[in-house]
Amino acid sequence: MSKTTELVFVPTPGMGHVVSTVELAKLILRTNHIISISIFILNIPNHSPKINAYVDSQSRDNPYPTRLTFVTLPPVSNSPDPSTTPTHFSSLIHLHKPLVKQAVEDRVRTGFPKPVGFVVDMFCSEMADIANEMHVPTYIYFTSGASFLNLMFYSQSLADDGRNIDVAMEFNKQEFSAVVPGFRNPVTSKVIPALLQDQKGCELLLNLARKFREMKGILVNTYTELQSFGIQALMNGEVPPVYPVGPILELGEKRGGGTDTRDESVIQWLDGQPMSSVVFLCFGSRGTFDEEQVKEIANGLEKSGHRFLWALRKPPPPGGLGVSSDTKPFLEALPEGFIDRTGGRGKIIGWASQVEVLAHPAVGGFISHCGWNSTLESLWFGVPIATWPMDAEQQLNAFELVKEIELAVEIRMDYKRDLKTGKGTILVTAEEVENGVKTLMDMEPMEGKIGG
Repeated sequence: MSKTTELVFVPTPGMGHVVSTVELAKLILRTNHIISISIFILNIPNHSPKINAYVDSQSRDNPYPTRLTFVTLPPVSNSPDPSTTPTHFSSLIHLHKPLVKQAVEDRVRTGFPKPVGFVVDMFCSEMADIANEMHVPTYIYFTSGASFLNLMFYSQSLADDGRNIDVAMEFNKQEFSAVVPGFRNPVTSKVIPALLQDQKGCELLLNLARKFREMKGILVNTYTELQSFGIQALMNGEVPPVYPVGPILELGEKRGGGTDTRDESVIQWLDGQPMSSVVFLCFGSRGTFDEEQVKEIANGLEKSGHRFLWALRKPPPPGGLGVSSDTKPFLEALPEGFIDRTGGRGKIIGWASQVEVLAHPAVGGFISHCGWNSTLESLWFGVPIATWPMDAEQQLNAFELVKEIELAVEIRMDYKRDLKTGKGTILVTAEEVENGVKTLMDMEPMEGKIGG
């Protein structure tokens, strides 16, 4: 093979992380023609079929067949279920380290160039040990925004400043409020990510932050125009160089193989709606609700009088991963007669291409879980957001959108969902939904879309 400069990429084995890493790799390959990239896919229980389908589709339609390679690792024996505890997730990454090391060495022996550097996902920082053994640098790819990175470094500094502070306990205090670097407003316990309020989860993130400080640099999926304050706070010389490389988005592509005919019916329905008249409700791959909450949302939508497109899926079975594999809409949870009363102005679906929907001119508002990828997509297409976070760092994202940069309407910033029980910590009422929808749809469209 022709001589190229080889990079090793290791994403966290979650769909959003893998997709974002692949898009970053494509961006690098588009702008530098002497680089080749090998992406190592970790084999994770229950998630692999969906990720493998995506990787297969990317391999088939690979725009850089000689420079972009996917290497799917074999499953590790006796691997823990990563959904049960943060410790198990960390253990799963650790168990893959020798497999990644062996795969890299095998490729070098068979003629591939020796890597000149590693780019590893935020949760895979342990893979830097392999790069260190090969005497090459490691960069972190931080798939979330600058605000969460600032909070992670703040939390780690709080833990390691010699005062013996129990960070998780501190963040759980109802009265907690602190000025965190990168934020203009005090951050309170209500918007602290649940992982940082859990002892094991907090320790995982603290260890990651410590590891980040050892890296050559940190690539962040953000851009200066959106998070200038947060990015500037990271340029303090106390952490490795931070490079805002975003927005890294998957636009105009479908994940997995085959054609999704459901998307076509959704687009056809949107084609028949007036411009900017539809509010789109979608809460991510883990965004499901129990029947009580579904009824409140439905009643709020009905009372709002606005057109809506609602991605409503059944919750996963008890003990599941928190990701529902059922793409059929959860119609049985709706109030009696709801479909008949709203059928002329609303559509319930199980799933749709979020990018295609947000790009449609009929969509005028987005009720979102505030996942970072979803946030960037909505901003790209200039669609106003109403916040309804679920888990991960989404409460912090919602806080930033509503309070810091004032680009969103609050339905809730502090909603948190227990992935094990599927229930939210609070019940959002029909009145809150109704008011949120009305406020959202009364907003002016965002001026100057990021996408131009």
